Parts: sequence; structure tokens; C-alpha cells
Amino acid sequence: MHRIVVLGAGYTGMIAAIRVARRTRRRDTQVTLVNPSDRFTERLRMHQTATGQTLTDRRIPDLLRGTGVEFVRARAERIDTVRREVSAGGRTIGYDTLVYAIGSVADTVTVEGAQAYAYTLNTVETAGRLANVLAGRPDAVVAVVGGGLTGVEAATEIAERHPAARVVLLSRAAPGPLMSARARAHLDRALTRLRVEVRAGVDVVAVRPGAVELAGGEVVAADATLWTTGFTASPLAAEAGLTVDEHGRIVVDATLRSVSHPDVVAIGDAAAIRQPWGTVHGTCQSGIPSGAHAADSIARVLAGKAAKPFRFGYIHQPVSLGRKDAVIQFTHADDTPRRWFLSGRAAVIYKELVTSSPLPSYRMSRRFTVPAAFLSSRG
Repeated sequence: MHRIVVLGAGYTGMIAAIRVARRTRRRDTQVTLVNPSDRFTERLRMHQTATGQTLTDRRIPDLLRGTGVEFVRARAERIDTVRREVSAGGRTIGYDTLVYAIGSVADTVTVEGAQAYAYTLNTVETAGRLANVLAGRPDAVVAVVGGGLTGVEAATEIAERHPAARVVLLSRAAPGPLMSARARAHLDRALTRLRVEVRAGVDVVAVRPGAVELAGGEVVAADATLWTTGFTASPLAAEAGLTVDEHGRIVVDATLRSVSHPDVVAIGDAAAIRQPWGTVHGTCQSGIPSGAHAADSIARVLAGKAAKPFRFGYIHQPVSLGRKDAVIQFTHADDTPRRWFLSGRAAVIYKELVTSSPLPSYRMSRRFTVPAAFLSSRG
């Protein structure tokens, strides 16, 4: 029996587990999915969770029903690449192929005080803690650190949901730096309409109780600080001796196999994936296709065929601006902006379709092999 173990049940690990089980169902294989929680976290909705919105509680065993995938609720603590074993929750799980899909989290270690005093959108629990603060203090001053898409979505969601709050967006660059001028203008108008104060060109050097400190010594008072900038991967891969990059991501070849340990396949945020146009940055948009490709590659190798190179290109930057507005920037493969974009109600509908699309993809993948090209538009 060929043992396939998938670590991490986010968007990427979930599609990999379901798809590889489907693709290898007629072979002597066992697919095991390992994750610390049995709750499926919709990372694309974390900004909604942070404002106290009630979302559907989705459980991983329900999503896996009928797939034949064994689910182990445990945190992977150690990988022994010599014995090909994973230690998780007191269990030892052997593997022949390991799919590493643990993902990444906001980097709260680099900046002083961020880990101790800032909230994050890393998990439902951490986002929920911010929601509790806002519920008890609707007129709070909230500093959102990071002007990327996550920071913009969080800032606008908080401002819309809690109109009495003062939301300050602190960023090194102006929000939407990879958008066209017209799309960025719509984003700026939305921030102004929602009274989000944008402080671009600033660098946060420390988070304090009740404040953040900027380079140069300025202190910005804040009842709550939300940290959305930077990312870091789990140290698990590096501790196991796999070759990783400066962010802790596993360095992979063109087929997504570890360059140092070919029996390990890395996908999503956990992998440093190169394309002809550059390095893929971690998003659901790139994660799901990489998970599907990993599943297909494993199935091909087990059938005695060669794995194919992974090819990916971005198509859009979907950004919600509260529940009533959004902007969708269509992009070239390297994520640079095209001329076309959507805004307003049409963009809201588009964004919701994108955000909700992974779950139908999982349901379909349980019954048949969904074309990889279809999955490329998810997220």
C-alpha cells in the first residue's frame, strides 16, 4: 500500500487530499489528512469573522465524507524524513509520499510587541478575539497594520460594521499598489467614504499596549491593533532538514517536489514556487491549483508516468470593501494589472462567487475529477 499523508487542511491541502483520493481510488493507496482542528477555516472570510459576523460552521469530516480519506485531528509536531514518519498528537504516521500544505501566518515575530499585543486573522479564534473587543467597544480606535489586500478588506469591513470606530490604516505603500490607476481610485474613494484614515509611507517599528510606534518615534494611539503585514511559514520543514527559503517555505522543483527530499510535495503558501515570470505569492488563487497539480502528479507517478511541470498565472485581485462594495482588478499572469476592472455591485457579486467557490469545488471533486483549468479560477 502506498501511504499518502497530507499535512494541513486549508484550501490547498483539502483539494489535494480529495483529488488524490479520487485519482488513486483504483490503486492500493491510503490517503490521510492531518490538521489541528476539525473545523474548516475559510481564510477568505477572516475579515468578516473579525467583525463578529456569523459564518457557517463547516467541519472537515463532512467535507471528506465519501472520499475514503482518513482524517486525523492533530498538530504535526515533527517530520522524520529518514524513517518517513510524522509525529502528530502522540501518534506516529508513516508515509511514502508527504504533501506539505501547512501554509503561512502573519509575521508577528519580526516587529517588537506584535506577537504580544496585536490581533491577527490567522485563525477563527484570533479573529474572534478582535470581534469581541469591537463588540464591547464599538467606538474603539483600531490600527490596521498593512495596506495589502488583507489589510484593506479588514479596515473597510471594520469601518462599515462599526461606524463609530476610528479605523487607521498604516502602510509602507499606498493601498492597492498593484492595481491600475482607475481601480485604485475606486478603492481610495471607498476608504474615504467609510472614513478609514490612511497613513501611507509609514513604518511600524513596535506595538505597545494601547498604541503603535512608527519609525521616527511617532506614537499612534490604538485600542486594538490588527497585524496583516508580512508572512512566515511553519518551522516544521526547516527543522526536518528540508531545503527552505528565507521565509521558511520549501524550495521545490518544477513539479512541486522538494529539491532535497523528492518524496515530499509542497503546495500553497508552504512552497517557494517559481514560474517563468517570478515567484508565486501565497493566495487561495494559486494554492488550489497547486494542490490539484500535486494530486495529479502523485497519481501520474503511481501509474508509472512522469510528473508534469506546474504552470500557473494570476487572473485577478478580488477585494471586498465592506459588504456593499468591492473592486476586482484583472491581471496578467504575473499579477500586474490589466486595464479592466469591476467595481460596485457587479464586483460584490463577483467577489462572493470567488470567495464561496472552493466549497463547491470540493463537493464536485468527491464525485469526479474536476478539470484543472476550472480550479485555476478559484480563490
